[in-house]
Amino acid sequence: MAAFKTLDDLSVAGKRVLVRADLNVPMQDGKVTDATRIARVAPTIEELAKKGAKVIVLSHFGRPKGKPAPEFSLKPLVPALSAALGGRKVEFGAECLGPAAQAVVSRMQNGDVVLLENTRFYAGEEKNSPEMAAELAGLGDIYVNDAFSAAHRAHASTEGVARLLPSAAGRMMQQELEALEKALTKPARPVMAVIGGAKVSTKLELLGNLVAKVDKLAIGGGMANTFLYAQGVEVGKSLCERDLANTARAILKKAKAGNCTILLQSDAVIADTLAAGIETAVVGVDAVPADKMILDIGPATQLVWEREMAECQTLVWNGPVGAFETAPFDQGTTALAQAAARLTQSGNLLSVAGGGDTVAALAHAGVEEKFTYVSSAGGAFLEWLEGKTLPGVAALSA
Repeated sequence: MAAFKTLDDLSVAGKRVLVRADLNVPMQDGKVTDATRIARVAPTIEELAKKGAKVIVLSHFGRPKGKPAPEFSLKPLVPALSAALGGRKVEFGAECLGPAAQAVVSRMQNGDVVLLENTRFYAGEEKNSPEMAAELAGLGDIYVNDAFSAAHRAHASTEGVARLLPSAAGRMMQQELEALEKALTKPARPVMAVIGGAKVSTKLELLGNLVAKVDKLAIGGGMANTFLYAQGVEVGKSLCERDLANTARAILKKAKAGNCTILLQSDAVIADTLAAGIETAVVGVDAVPADKMILDIGPATQLVWEREMAECQTLVWNGPVGAFETAPFDQGTTALAQAAARLTQSGNLLSVAGGGDTVAALAHAGVEEKFTYVSSAGGAFLEWLEGKTLPGVAALSA
């Protein structure tokens, strides 16, 4: 990962600082229902304001398809952003381009915070239009990107403008990039990855990249069934992409060539169907009846994976290892997450996790705060795990 500037490298007093945030938060009846993303970007905005910057916040919200749509306005977010900033006044600009935006910015005093309207109300945003990037750049003197979750998009407000102004990473982006560097770019070894989820097809690039980077790769969730099937194991009615058996075998072969140990489950929790309160049984994976489904790793697998994890110094986690949303098929994921949390808290493991389902599973296990770093980014975290260059990050280190 190339070097990037942070807030420590900037002199911001009296300067107009464009801060790209990700305020794409859940809303209901005009109220924010989960302010996590707002809380995470607040320290960057607050620090800049206290240093005497004029802070101009940019964000997308929803998918308005390049034209104004009232239901996707950022205006209802002003109270939540103000609250996250300890009650600091936040002015709203009803445009993020043109004379109206310029007028709002021109009235700003040092320490003021302005939130401009949704960047996706303009067709130039998602097209990374040079004209839109130049117009945004005209509103500021410095650009700070604190939206890692949007860093995989080459848009005018994430990539284009970063190339036109002195640029730096905000505190959340800095924290994310430093955590990711420690996890895969320059990790303490051995490194273990736990990858779960329903389908191999959605994580082919991820698996292909990880087998070349980690020492142990535990594959769980529905996607594990495809690997078991590829090795001649009958998985009954389980979710299984039988047409990807050759792909799974190729990944196993690549892992062997790279000295990466693949960990697949030896036992499984099975049931007739995925439903709460249903009768379950634990069987060896070679004894799954034709009319049953594998819905979680079994207790023997859980213990083996915990032992393997205890021998490692770094853990990367993406995806649950069972159908965790439905009890009792949450037990494998929960037990494994709690084991990782204990190792992290005792100082023996650096643990980095990310992806929507993963964050929900760790919160369900009560350990979201006990990992070294939990990324709130979905697609950006996944693309980084796949070894891809993220345009929003590359622009900061250009």
